[in-house]
Amino acid sequence: MWHLYDGVHCVLTDEGGAILNERTGRWSCLTPTATAAVMLLLASASEEEAAGRFAERYSIPAGQAVTDMHAVASALAAQGLAHDAPVPLGRIRQWWKGRPS
Repeated sequence: MWHLYDGVHCVLTDEGGAILNERTGRWSCLTPTATAAVMLLLASASEEEAAGRFAERYSIPAGQAVTDMHAVASALAAQGLAHDAPVPLGRIRQWWKGRPS
C-alpha cells in the first residue's frame, strides 16, 4: 500500500489535483488521469491492485494500466512524495502525546 510521507498533502478531485511538499514548498499539479492513479495507489493494497482498478475505470488493456501506474508510482517516489513500504512504528506521529487530558 502506498503512503504519503509526513509533510506531504494532497487535494485530489475528479477534475485534477495537486500535491504539496511542505519540505520544499513545491506544489505538483496533476491531470485528472494522474489524480485518479494517485487516488487508486493510496486506496489499494498494492500497485497491481491499483493497476487493475485503473484498467477497469479507463477501459484500457491491463498491460498499459500496469505501465501507467508504475510511471505514476515511480514519479511519486522519485520526488519524495510517497512510498510503498509501511511506516516503521517508531516514526508514526503520535498526535495525542503532549495534549492535556
